[in-house]
Amino acid sequence: MPGDGKMILTGQLGDVIKESAQTALSWVRSNSVLLGLSQYNTRSVLNQVDIHIHFPSNGTPKDGPSAGVTIATAIVSLLRNETIIPKLAMTGEISLRGTVLPVGGIKEKVLAAHRFGVKKVIIPARNQRDLQEIPKKVLSQLEVVLAYNVMDVIQNAFPSLSITSLQPHL
Repeated sequence: MPGDGKMILTGQLGDVIKESAQTALSWVRSNSVLLGLSQYNTRSVLNQVDIHIHFPSNGTPKDGPSAGVTIATAIVSLLRNETIIPKLAMTGEISLRGTVLPVGGIKEKVLAAHRFGVKKVIIPARNQRDLQEIPKKVLSQLEVVLAYNVMDVIQNAFPSLSITSLQPHL
């Protein structure tokens, strides 16, 4: 919505997920030129809008550090007015520099994604060893992408973006 760059988070949230959302927004803001959101860092569309993210409570508090890549991807999707590819799931936390950090519960998350018909799953590269716990039959039906940085996630979520032009902002 029109604004001045604030983020509004609502829902039954803990501090960890609030920090994940703020880190995701900061990463998107610092990479706005590469993401096609502005021509110059000082003229980012992010300085002209407020972003309100609501996490429906459904009676379950949200406070795990594994939604950073998903929140960043959702913000990019919103600001580019572009949807991600269908049947994609992702998990992973991010650092301010865009490194995708390992998370827990990979087996459970991948099995749930498979159960719901997901075809492509993005997980942190540092969680690769967790794939050994997943039945080979399940893995054979999924494309698993190992993400080292958020640009790996963005490139897989939005194939129309030029892969060669996307490099992490340092």
